[in-house]
Amino acid sequence: MKTIVHKANTRGYADHGWLQSYHTFSFSSYQNPERMNFGALRVLNDDVVKPKMGFGTHPHQNMEIISIPLKGALSHKDSMGNKRAIEVGEIQVMSAGTGLTHSEFNDSKTEEVNFLQLWIVPEKKNVEPNYEQRQFSDTGKKNLLETVVAPKDKLEGDALPISQQAYIYRATLEPGNSIELKLKSEQNGFYIFNTDGNITVANEALSKRDAIGVYEIENIEILANVTSDVIIIEVPMI
Repeated sequence: MKTIVHKANTRGYADHGWLQSYHTFSFSSYQNPERMNFGALRVLNDDVVKPKMGFGTHPHQNMEIISIPLKGALSHKDSMGNKRAIEVGEIQVMSAGTGLTHSEFNDSKTEEVNFLQLWIVPEKKNVEPNYEQRQFSDTGKKNLLETVVAPKDKLEGDALPISQQAYIYRATLEPGNSIELKLKSEQNGFYIFNTDGNITVANEALSKRDAIGVYEIENIEILANVTSDVIIIEVPMI
C-alpha cells in the first residue's frame, strides 16, 4: 500500500476578496510540482464566494467538472442552455468535452457560498458536452457508502455520469462506525477528503479538510472518531 497525506493547512490559498479558495493541487497562481494531481484527479478546490459575487462566464474543454455545495446555493448558467441553482445536497457534473462556457454566482445578499469543485481528466477527449445535477438524500449516506458519480457506461443507482472510469462516493459516519472501501479496479486509487469531523485511515488521523490518497491496495477502512462527513474519489492512477 502506498499513501500520500495532504493536511488542510498545506493546501494552496488565494484570497481574491470576493473569493477565498483553497487548492489541494496546483491551480492558477498556486504551483507546486509535488501537488499536481492524484491519478486522474487534477483539481480539488474548496471555494468560499462572497454574497452577490461569482465567477463570470468562462470556458472549459476536455475536463470532467464536479461541483458539490457545502453551504448556500450557487446559480449556474451555461452555453448548453442550463440555468439553475445548485444547493446543498445536490451534486452537479459537467463533461466539458469539445468545449462549453459557464458562469457561477452567489445570488444571496447575506450568505456566503462554500462549495467543492473537482476536475477529473477525461477518459477520451472531445466528447459531446453534457450537464446533469441531482439531489441526494442525507439518509443514503448515513453510515453507508453512497455512489454519487460513476462512469457513464457503468452507472449504478442514482449516480451522475462522467466520461472517465472514476467514481465519487460520500458518507456520513457516526462515532465508532466504519466503512470498507474496495477498488473497482487494481489500476485505481482512493483519494479520501474529510469534509468535516475526524477519521482514521491507514493509521492516519484526519481532521476537517485533511485528505489521504491510497493506492496499490485492494481495500481500505475508514473509521469515524467523531461524526464525520467524507467524500471519496476513486480514480485511475494515470
